[in-house]
Amino acid sequence: MAKLTVRAIDTARPKGKPYKLTVDTGLYIRVALDGEKRWLIKYVVDGKQREARLPKPYGNSGAGFMTLSAATAENARIQALARDGIDFQVQAAEAKDAAALEAKRTKVLDASVQEMFDAWLADGVTRKDGNSELRRSFEKDVLPSIGSKRVKDVTEHHLRALLRAMVQRGVARMTTRVYNDLVQMFSWAEKRQPWRTLMIEGNPANLLEIDRILPLGSTANAERSRIFSPDEIRELRDIFSTMDAVYESAPDKRAASKPLKTETRIAMWLCLATACRIGELLQAKWEHLDLNAGMWRIPVENTKKTNGEQQDHIVYLSDFASRQFKSLYEITGEDSKWCFPARSAIAGEQHVCVKSTSKQIGDRQMQFKKRKPLKNRKNDNSLVLAKGKTGEWTPHDLRRTAATLMQSLGVSLDVIDRCQNHVIAGSKVRRHYLHYDYASEKTEAWKQLGQKIELILSETAASSSKKEYGELLPSSIDKQAFSTREATV
Repeated sequence: MAKLTVRAIDTARPKGKPYKLTVDTGLYIRVALDGEKRWLIKYVVDGKQREARLPKPYGNSGAGFMTLSAATAENARIQALARDGIDFQVQAAEAKDAAALEAKRTKVLDASVQEMFDAWLADGVTRKDGNSELRRSFEKDVLPSIGSKRVKDVTEHHLRALLRAMVQRGVARMTTRVYNDLVQMFSWAEKRQPWRTLMIEGNPANLLEIDRILPLGSTANAERSRIFSPDEIRELRDIFSTMDAVYESAPDKRAASKPLKTETRIAMWLCLATACRIGELLQAKWEHLDLNAGMWRIPVENTKKTNGEQQDHIVYLSDFASRQFKSLYEITGEDSKWCFPARSAIAGEQHVCVKSTSKQIGDRQMQFKKRKPLKNRKNDNSLVLAKGKTGEWTPHDLRRTAATLMQSLGVSLDVIDRCQNHVIAGSKVRRHYLHYDYASEKTEAWKQLGQKIELILSETAASSSKKEYGELLPSSIDKQAFSTREATV
């Protein structure tokens, strides 16, 4: 059979319908209606005829075309493979799959810490704030340092270096938090593919010792034990009163320093009077409260998750705590469903940020901060207690103080734990079957706590200096002493 020449192919013209010309054994050229000429190959593998179109059309020049000689050579290669029982199309598909698999394997081997962090956020960790604080801390200190590094290349030295850089910046407590988060992330990854494969040399976070990273004598990794003395409780009240007096007497209130928000002060007294967590309090709705019955229900979604468990909590309000909520209602109860509505929320449709009060308290204790003053925030020492001798305080320290006061009043540890809504330790079997609510015991504990707070606030520093937390409250106190006191004291 005569082979078709270049000239014959060039002179082939389109007809009323597409047609094929035989170029060589198994090689054809198809002339389309628009004149385009495409290469076709027919071959036989295992007794079955196959057909394939070559990827490039006919042409004598240019990278996008295939010449007659190139098509002839490709046809010869395909026919030779067919005689050996190999289908070139199957071979090409297998090669493509193998290349894709290798590319995927390479991509996995090159996976970065940023990718591992993203996977951990998506599937490995769920925190109450939607992981926003976790993301913020990693984006500030971790990812800029090791985010682009391949996971398989990360060593303990990289992790130690970034933590030490944080220590140098003066944020030892944050360093401890980031260390704990790194340990959690790498432990999660170590149990799952593909990250497990990438840590063939071991988990680098397991080789860190935070005590050797923190400055000598640092208490950042120590369990916090700050509690308020009776004198400090009174001092806090006096500071609040002084703030108001100074502001009210200022000749130009626009230029004067505004006192701490009344809502924030009430929140502090409620933390002390109920032993609640500040986040639980700031998410409270008025529908959760029955002030006539003296009850506050904290729904399960607002409580802290401990070992994967959460539980509803009922707070039986003392007279002192009830007065705080009633004073708060006069400020926010008419306009919002939230006890502590966000200032910027439309029609009170959102509660205040759960970190807002802690920031307000911290901003007014700047002598303990190793940072520059923040723009549009208070930056003073107006809430420093005991001239700073006892250190910085936080809203959570009021919760700890409340528990300590209950302990001093002879309240049992089991009841204190339940007043704080701790998930009680012990077997799941016990928690499954033992459901006594300790309502009367908790009511009495909160009542005694409220009376103790009022007693402390009624005393002078001199009269209380001889007393210890261990002294129990008398069975009754003169309520008349507090009849003229503001409800928010």
